[in-house]
Amino acid sequence: MKNLQSTAPSWGDLLTGSNGWRILALAGGVALHATDVYIATTILPSVVHEIGGLELYAWNTTLFVVASILGSVLSMPLLAKLGARSAYFVALAVFAVGSVVCASAPSMPWMLVGRTLQGFGGGILLALSYALIRVVFDESLWPRAMGFVSGMWGVATLCGPALGGVFAQLGDWRLAFWVLLPVVAVLAAIIHREVDGKRTSASDVAAGPTPLLKVSVLGASALVISLATLSERMLWNAAGVVAGFGLVWLLARLERKDNAARLLPSGSYSIRTRIGRLYACLSLLGIGITSEIFVPYFLQTIHGRSPLEAGYLTALMAAGWSAGSMFSAGRSPAVARRLSRVGPLIEALGLGALAWLMPMAGLLDSTGGELALCVALASVGFGLGIGWPFLLTCVFSAARPGEENLASLSITTIQLFSMAVGSALAGLVANGAGLTTLAALPGAQHTALWLFATFALAPLIAFGLTRQQTDRPSTGGAS
Repeated sequence: MKNLQSTAPSWGDLLTGSNGWRILALAGGVALHATDVYIATTILPSVVHEIGGLELYAWNTTLFVVASILGSVLSMPLLAKLGARSAYFVALAVFAVGSVVCASAPSMPWMLVGRTLQGFGGGILLALSYALIRVVFDESLWPRAMGFVSGMWGVATLCGPALGGVFAQLGDWRLAFWVLLPVVAVLAAIIHREVDGKRTSASDVAAGPTPLLKVSVLGASALVISLATLSERMLWNAAGVVAGFGLVWLLARLERKDNAARLLPSGSYSIRTRIGRLYACLSLLGIGITSEIFVPYFLQTIHGRSPLEAGYLTALMAAGWSAGSMFSAGRSPAVARRLSRVGPLIEALGLGALAWLMPMAGLLDSTGGELALCVALASVGFGLGIGWPFLLTCVFSAARPGEENLASLSITTIQLFSMAVGSALAGLVANGAGLTTLAALPGAQHTALWLFATFALAPLIAFGLTRQQTDRPSTGGAS
């Protein structure tokens, strides 16, 4: 651990000299992962138009996120074994290979291989970018460094749709993946120059064995639900959902038997505990906003928007999330608690409004209709954002003594898992609603209605859980 400086550091201390290059590299890792998410979301309609695979549309997000979960969990032992520089190089190399595979994909299965590799490398990058803050900066710079790195998600909201939309409109979506490679090369050069190649000491990373089996079970649960989307029979769809959540039950059993390599803190698998209710709320809110993966397709198919326009309209959800988080940050505990309780209701209302508005062909021909759709999209993210900081803070205090660090690390796992399950369920609802069996326009309209209406249930359930005194002090309880 570094020594504290005698005076409070400024932004200049972080952004100049060697510190400036280091924060650029770490923030670039997060920006690369996050921008890739929005690039892929924006160009997917163009990808499907050229190489087919509409029935596998949601798999692009599911496999990417599941691989990100595995990468984020493996990042810590990788950091301890190889050291900061080599671990970062491995992550960048895997991400680069995945980008090349995506750019050269002749079919959707080939594309999915690339997305999986991108997700795995991106997951390592994401976790390392946060973990290395403690390694390469003085402790007094940690808060500013954390804020700067976290802010890259906002940058990605602007850059991702722009890059994906421009290349899609030019008729060459493959360039959106090729253009990532120079960024990878620049980051590698900065890391080689500015980050020490020595192995990280045991005090710099979380100790303990890697819960590889458990994270594999967690990822498999989302994949099983996605597999169910390949069938047009509701019986197999339902069986996939049951099997997927059955694997979550199995994970809870494994966690009870093995406390040495826990994936989540004690009590995480029961809503009877405070931390269990908090994780359930975070997961449900995250699932609700995952419906955004089909928004570009709806906007282009139903409303005739260009890829660039569709990308930026979709990004209103993420912008709303950022705005909500900034709005609630710094509020008193009492105000933040009330915001966390009303937030899920706002998100549900936004999704309900999208279920009504999105299927209306010609809606965006009028200023009022366009404004209404923009408000609905932004409100989904805003409802999630105004309660998110308070819920995260509660997680730290809800963990049992000695499990605070595990609770902090598990937030990324919970967020990524909710994205994976949400994208799998979105694919299930979309295929069940006739996206691939009906003609393009009626299929998209019917799917939009059912998708947003169904996903509105997730924040509504979260709203019910927030009424169960999620702010009440409690120990972890049973797993």
